[in-house]
Amino acid sequence: MTEDGVIVDTSVFIEFLKGSELYGSAITLLLEKNRVISTGIIIAELLQGLKHLREEKYLADLITAVNIFEITTDLWIEAGNLSLSLRRKGINLPLTNVAIALLPLNITSKSSLSTNTLSKFPV
Repeated sequence: MTEDGVIVDTSVFIEFLKGSELYGSAITLLLEKNRVISTGIIIAELLQGLKHLREEKYLADLITAVNIFEITTDLWIEAGNLSLSLRRKGINLPLTNVAIALLPLNITSKSSLSTNTLSKFPV
């Protein structure tokens, strides 16, 4: 993986798998350059949404083509604290989205990672 990887969230992967013109060429290029990063939770979300057996093979191939980074216990704790802080400000987000958003900050200080998502996330 290059140091400028992109975390592709479930929502973007779904659009890619559906053949979206908007995301198709961009994700394909990132895959060719070995820049796509995912997590166990994103893979699990994709698996739970499978509708047909033929999708399993395609998804299995996709999983082998991406770099998988796991969310550590320390990151879950950081995500829980951030989620609590946001909730106290009236912002309620799924904890998984908060953890995924924090992942680029926790992989390595040398990397320049970004997250691609269709979710609305306050900056």
